[in-house]
Amino acid sequence: MLYNLLLILLIVDGLVLTGVVLLQAGQGGGLASLGGGTTDLVMGGRQAVTILHKASWITGSVFMFLALLLSIVASNRAVGESEVQRRLRQQTPTQQQVPAAPLQTAPGPAPGQPAPAPSPVPPPPPAPRP
Repeated sequence: MLYNLLLILLIVDGLVLTGVVLLQAGQGGGLASLGGGTTDLVMGGRQAVTILHKASWITGSVFMFLALLLSIVASNRAVGESEVQRRLRQQTPTQQQVPAAPLQTAPGPAPGQPAPAPSPVPPPPPAPRP
């Protein structure tokens, strides 16, 4: 629940931050001013702080804070089993549940013939001849 709420707040804040940055007017500064522009822009030309400038700092800070908080919540989140993993575990029998197949030492009866009845007592061995 908390994870989803933080994720929604992060997405909304990212959209607001995008809009605020795109609404700001270009200053003509940045890297272009280092190659031959006037030095007052680079060294100390103080510019008026507009509401969009403050809003970009605030929304950027909130975005970074929410991203950090979201990563902490996600790392502490218990990783559960998905429904597919649970079903696969139930279908796969463990070795203890699989019955051992009986060993066949003698060949079985041919198809269509009745099986011989097992004898309860083995036949006696033949008597020795003198």
